[in-house]
Amino acid sequence: MRRTRTVVNRSLLGVTGLVLVPMGVWLSVTGTSLARRLPSGWPVPSGGRLPAPDRLDRLRGEDWWPPSLLGAVAVLTAVFTWWFLAQFRSGPARSLPLAAPGGTVRSGALAEALALRAAAVPGVARGRARVVPRSRRRLEVRLRVWLGPGTRPADVLPALCAVTAEAERSAAPYTAHTRLRVSAIRHRTPHVR
Repeated sequence: MRRTRTVVNRSLLGVTGLVLVPMGVWLSVTGTSLARRLPSGWPVPSGGRLPAPDRLDRLRGEDWWPPSLLGAVAVLTAVFTWWFLAQFRSGPARSLPLAAPGGTVRSGALAEALALRAAAVPGVARGRARVVPRSRRRLEVRLRVWLGPGTRPADVLPALCAVTAEAERSAAPYTAHTRLRVSAIRHRTPHVR
């Protein structure tokens, strides 16, 4: 899922860049002295300005228009730059070295095993886990479980603590900081018709 989202994000960024960069270059050079040096087939608006509807001409005459336009362009540029740079983030380490010689485990596999173990605890309807390496020897483990109907958190907490302790032992050279979040599944009240 993450790989698909990354491919879609990069494709959208590329298409947006391929559209906006030539438009920006065209807008920046057509009203200046560079417009005379452009090839003969290059479209140059008459009078150095783009044709605009009357409403846009009236907006250009307002005092608030230029700062608002520049502010909007600055915000959009910042958002697109942040989005672009976020595509190159490496994210969490793919595999974590274990204490056994040559032993490694993927952080995603560790999270999936932890979620399955938590979901197997009686009274837990489902579980979700995330393992994020924070430094060379520290892991942040986030475990969220949803309790089944009629289950009290005190009934499942000792078993969940045992599951998290087992996960901390299995990531032996790492020190794990575990955060557990317990939620209840809400049931709708049946409606009588």
